[in-house]
Amino acid sequence: MNVAVVGTGYVGLVTGVSLSDIGHTVTCIDIDNEKILKMQQGISPIYEPGLSGMMIKNINEGRLYFTSDHKQGFESAEVIYIAVGTPEREDGSANLSFVEQVAKDIASHAIRDTVVVTKSTVPVGTNDKIQSIIDKNLMYPVNIEVISNPEFLKEGSAIYDSFNGDRIVIGSNSEEAASTIEEINKPFGVPVFKTDIKSAEMIKYASNAFLATKISFINEISNICERLGANVEDVANGMGLDKRIGDKFLNAGIGYGGSCFPKDTKALIQIAGNVEYDFELLKGVVRVNQKQQGLLLEKLSERIPDLKGKRIAVLGLAFKPNTDDMREAASLVVTEELINVGVEVVAYDPIAMDNARRILNDKVQYADSVEEAVSGSDATLILTEWDEVRNVNIGVFKSMNYPLIIDGRNCFALEQMKDNNIEYHSVGRPSVSSKNGHVLLS
Repeated sequence: MNVAVVGTGYVGLVTGVSLSDIGHTVTCIDIDNEKILKMQQGISPIYEPGLSGMMIKNINEGRLYFTSDHKQGFESAEVIYIAVGTPEREDGSANLSFVEQVAKDIASHAIRDTVVVTKSTVPVGTNDKIQSIIDKNLMYPVNIEVISNPEFLKEGSAIYDSFNGDRIVIGSNSEEAASTIEEINKPFGVPVFKTDIKSAEMIKYASNAFLATKISFINEISNICERLGANVEDVANGMGLDKRIGDKFLNAGIGYGGSCFPKDTKALIQIAGNVEYDFELLKGVVRVNQKQQGLLLEKLSERIPDLKGKRIAVLGLAFKPNTDDMREAASLVVTEELINVGVEVVAYDPIAMDNARRILNDKVQYADSVEEAVSGSDATLILTEWDEVRNVNIGVFKSMNYPLIIDGRNCFALEQMKDNNIEYHSVGRPSVSSKNGHVLLS
């Protein structure tokens, strides 16, 4: 089929490229001309494993196109995907101005019967609003059906998830429109779940809120484990063996970040408030996560009360591995606080440093490797569990002024640190003291 995708962020670009790879002719639309020119050359504006290669393949095979011209993008489209951003407002609600503008653009340029698919994460009731905007502003006598098709992609594995997802959710008031989208997605081989539009909208928010809740729950358990001398990894493994609980999203750490969980949890709290319901549980999840991001700073201050003039290495800047996304990353909070108390911060991330330079405090220094970052430092903080960090030769930490590691992602085994005589503090696990006679945390 001929498909148009409006918006070329993580969701839109991955959606468009994946649809082209299963045989559809896809035109991706974005208002950023410079971005369009790069994508036409097969240059991805985001880091996502496998994405650039798939872009080039489908451009060369004549199935993938990019334009900033809505009229051109819509003229042959049988299906139009809305995948623009819905940024968070100050009150936590979703800003729908970009979605509404796309609805008006569709109404102005659609010249044939079309199914409009909302991929953007939007509050319950938004698809009805999109339908209303289109119907009121149609320039040509065509039939437009709006359906909800929320995305469940994970940054860092989005291409894999497109072809190996758990489900494709389709919310529609039209069985014919729903069947069209089911047919488009059939080559993915992913199970399809059909429901009404409002339920589909809620499935997206409820799913992200539940996963965020699991993360905050295990982080609270980890804080109790530290006080009791238990090991949160053993606790999580024991919990995960219960099929009702499962072992996913039970990794203790310094909280969640990125473009989805922080924004969607706050938006769902706002959605509940709009119908006069106080979502107390989710408010607690958000508070726990905000507190957890400062955990490593607390541990560092306990170990080195006077941080002024100290050199601290920070490993990992992106909010998670295999992405260059800095949105809501712990590094935003941690590096700023360290700079504010006079610390010399030396950071390393294998992918996200270009984005970091545009966002972080200008005083942050950047290293070209883990080894360079930790050399001569007074402590090392681990914020992102990159494989490069997990698999580093432990001997590199001996180049520190004193081998002190505070690990926010539990990258290393406790025995490994003990065998290498490295002072090591992680999340929800017993601390490891060195044998050098320093006054250490127990």
